[in-house]
Amino acid sequence: MSNNVTSRKSVERTIGDKKISIETGLLAKQASGAVVVRIGDTMTLVATMAAPGREGLDFFPLTVDYREKTYAAGKFPGGFIKREGRPSTKEILTSRLIDRPIRPLFPDWYREEVQIQAGPISADRQNDPDVLTIIGASASLLLTKAPFQGPIGAVRLGRIDGKLIPFPTAEEIEQSDLDLVVASTSKAVVMIEGFGEELPEPEMADAIMEAHRLNQELIGLQYDLLEALGRPIPEHVETPADPLRQLLYDRYGHQLREAKQIFLKQERNATTKALVEQIIKDLIPAEGQGQVVALAAGGEEAVTPGRIKAAFYAVEERVVRELILDGRRPDGRGPRDLRAIRCEVGLLPRAHGSALFQRGETQALVTTVLGTSADEQRVDGIMDEFHKKFMLDYNMPPFAVGEIRPIRGPGRREIGHGALAERSVAPILPTPAQFPYTIRVVSDILESNGSSSMASVCGATLSLMDAGVPISDPVGGISIGLVQDEHTGRHILLTDIIGDEDHFGDMDFKVAGTQRGVTGIQLDLKNKGITEEIIRETLEQAHEARLEILRAMLRAIKRPREEISSNAPRLIQIQINPEKIGLVIGPGGKTIRRLQEETGAKIDIEDSGVVTLSSSDASGAEAARDKIVAMTEGVQIGRIYEGRVTSIKDFGAFVEILPGKDGLVHISELSDGYVASVTDICRVGDPMLVKAIAVDDQDRVKLSRKAALAERGEVDEFASRTRPAGAPDRPQGGPPRRPPQAGGGGGGGYGGDRDRDRDRGPSRGPSRP
Repeated sequence: MSNNVTSRKSVERTIGDKKISIETGLLAKQASGAVVVRIGDTMTLVATMAAPGREGLDFFPLTVDYREKTYAAGKFPGGFIKREGRPSTKEILTSRLIDRPIRPLFPDWYREEVQIQAGPISADRQNDPDVLTIIGASASLLLTKAPFQGPIGAVRLGRIDGKLIPFPTAEEIEQSDLDLVVASTSKAVVMIEGFGEELPEPEMADAIMEAHRLNQELIGLQYDLLEALGRPIPEHVETPADPLRQLLYDRYGHQLREAKQIFLKQERNATTKALVEQIIKDLIPAEGQGQVVALAAGGEEAVTPGRIKAAFYAVEERVVRELILDGRRPDGRGPRDLRAIRCEVGLLPRAHGSALFQRGETQALVTTVLGTSADEQRVDGIMDEFHKKFMLDYNMPPFAVGEIRPIRGPGRREIGHGALAERSVAPILPTPAQFPYTIRVVSDILESNGSSSMASVCGATLSLMDAGVPISDPVGGISIGLVQDEHTGRHILLTDIIGDEDHFGDMDFKVAGTQRGVTGIQLDLKNKGITEEIIRETLEQAHEARLEILRAMLRAIKRPREEISSNAPRLIQIQINPEKIGLVIGPGGKTIRRLQEETGAKIDIEDSGVVTLSSSDASGAEAARDKIVAMTEGVQIGRIYEGRVTSIKDFGAFVEILPGKDGLVHISELSDGYVASVTDICRVGDPMLVKAIAVDDQDRVKLSRKAALAERGEVDEFASRTRPAGAPDRPQGGPPRRPPQAGGGGGGGYGGDRDRDRDRGPSRGPSRP
């Protein structure tokens, strides 16, 4: 069905200092509803189709697909094919961001298919189109005939120097200590996703309520669009509930209440499943044939297994909610009680860090691997390209919930949970200058019964500490649930919800943070929204639970380990003058390749002059560091160098101590023993440990082998061989060791650039007798 918009209409309002417009009637006119939302030069097109669903569906088939086209930012797609491929992580997260506030605002009885396709058609690389797309999805749904109980507004808030900024630009987000997205109806908040730098709970709540206030302007903007089109505000009539529900509740409610109070999840689920099968046998004795049943509301109707299961699900929800409101949770805990917590670290010998975090029947095995800059992830899209040095991946195999299903790549849920945990942990990580490693954390959920994403946050903290990552403070996470009586308004908040409480409750409110404040927050609802009172109460209850979890975690490991794993690469970072980068790289990369071969270290150089050295052992990285520092700082008197003999003369040996820089080791400085010929000590190409003892005004370098050996405490094997036992340093009866000669074979020092004509060397001093 088309939206029948024949004329182009546009409305706009100013939110903060940003002008936002919604336009319809120009693009995608065959869609059930289509709008373009604009802020700055960022424009996003949202097209919605609503059509009859397939017969027999027992769920609402809503599909949300957000895709970014690189042409919007005037860019080519990366990769060989040069065409957009499968959705990126950003696109998947944005699809979830749009879906979450919209899905609860359709009535339970609605089964028609709704598909929302969205993406930017223009991107200025400063204004992210993700939140605009939520607004566009709401506005486009209003133009369809679907019973959408909106509209909703959505806003991103940043905070700089304590001031809240609506729709911050990418540059402002970089300076902000808050990145908060809130969606709400005219009455209540329906979705929250936010990340902060340890923001105290009252300040986070204030920001949420400010976002809710701004959302009323965006809701008003959508009503302006309906008015401009001459459309009435949609009204929807609820369909009466199936009377079979009451029949099942009256007959089997008592048995279901008993089943739902069984402590263990698997046993509870098995008992519930057996009850469903018994009901079908009772009501339909002959399998597959409809049975005429006298309903509680009066009259008789034929029932089928599918109808019984749908009605039973509604009864199951009713029973669980009644039990909770009566103070009886499925596993017997009180509203604020946590399940038993178990923490262990150092489980896996080869991972650089590992931890097991278990809370009740939710178990996360979390590992940390440390890498180099070569392991960074490059992220490209319509915004500016950047590199990630921290990644957290989440996996949940089917056996974690006692199921068998095909094993494929990570789905939207896995990607969403991983991103939530990643951004919740990121604020406590050290800066690259403090800890130059690339960090990858993997959370494998081996058992799941509620809030595995928050278990991943806790396990990630333990694993990072086990790996020796110097985090600033441990982060814990917890999920708070809600059951609210829609008739009386009475509600109860549930700490550490399990699967049934999540499934049949009204809310899954995840809060992660340190002892000082919130680092990550995510709200998903199944009802029509929550009030300020519930938001503030939830944040307070989550804070209380988080402190208890952090205490349990710190009993397993009190602080990050002093040393990283012996299996991890050793990294050293140094800063050199950017003008010396060419010297380190050398012509055609010759110098840097030689350094890597000699030391075994990998060398990465940034344009800023930051050099990262990585090696499987510390000695290789340290050797590379010493060589690069020596190269870029020039020859330092008193420093010991590991050189290479490049030329031999009668009066001494020339030794390269830096690329393109050598000096002279006079024959008198080769050994404490008597040296008749330089070739008795070395040959061209031999390594030689030398000490810089002088640099003259012509930049000629004088080196000493015997001084270097003496300072390092190493034995001069040549002197030991040639000196008779008990003999003094100077041989008796032989010629004395020649003193340094100014301008000659060692006094003034020979050295300088390697391309200097060394054939003139002997003429600068007397030859040997």
